[in-house]
Amino acid sequence: MSNPLHARGVRVSGPGMRRAGADWTVNLPNSITSIRIFSVPILIWVLATNLFRGKTHGEQELVASTVFILASITDGLDGYLARRRQQVTTLGMLLDPLADKLLIAAAFVSLVQFTPWIVPAWMAVVIIGREFLVSGLRAIAAQEGFTIQASELGKFKMVVQIVSVVAVILAHRWSYWMIGNFIMPVEVIARTAIWFMVALSFASAADYFIGFWAKIDKSSMRRRQRRRRGFVLTRRKDKDVPAV
Repeated sequence: MSNPLHARGVRVSGPGMRRAGADWTVNLPNSITSIRIFSVPILIWVLATNLFRGKTHGEQELVASTVFILASITDGLDGYLARRRQQVTTLGMLLDPLADKLLIAAAFVSLVQFTPWIVPAWMAVVIIGREFLVSGLRAIAAQEGFTIQASELGKFKMVVQIVSVVAVILAHRWSYWMIGNFIMPVEVIARTAIWFMVALSFASAADYFIGFWAKIDKSSMRRRQRRRRGFVLTRRKDKDVPAV
């Protein structure tokens, strides 16, 4: 899903802004992020329970879709409130990406069991693997002293992600919906969305990797230039020393 530093609008200076550092306050944005984390076991339980067995009106699919949609909405809400209320904290920057990864991993792993004819295991591996690849790149980038901002492709992927998960869940119960004289092909939409999601995962991962490699290359070049400049200055100093 989004870069936590970019999504939460981190600023380290300026009037009225608290410095993003060792602040572990549990405020409203962090509480909303925690709701997303606690929604993960609820989503898994709804998709796996036998409580809805025998129900004929799609209660299980509707409840699971509602839980996932509400949890996904909190992803944008917590970042917006953190910026609006000037409550960017260290705890929030740690919880936000963790909540995103848990929600996506739980959703697609559950869908492999819930609708295996639409979401085979390899698709879940690709989608989840992309999330952890981007997290790894950002961790390395942070050690090198720069950040990888969330791209427009990554933000679009998040929207497709929500559509694909909800469509697949609904396709477990309905092949199509009749809306007046219009037929909505739910299963066709689900299959199309999940394949599009896989393609976007590859494209988004490549986009992040290209951006990461470009910044790493620039960082390495700057380090080489500093070392070369330091070597030149050392040689000049050695030449300036008078012979004894």
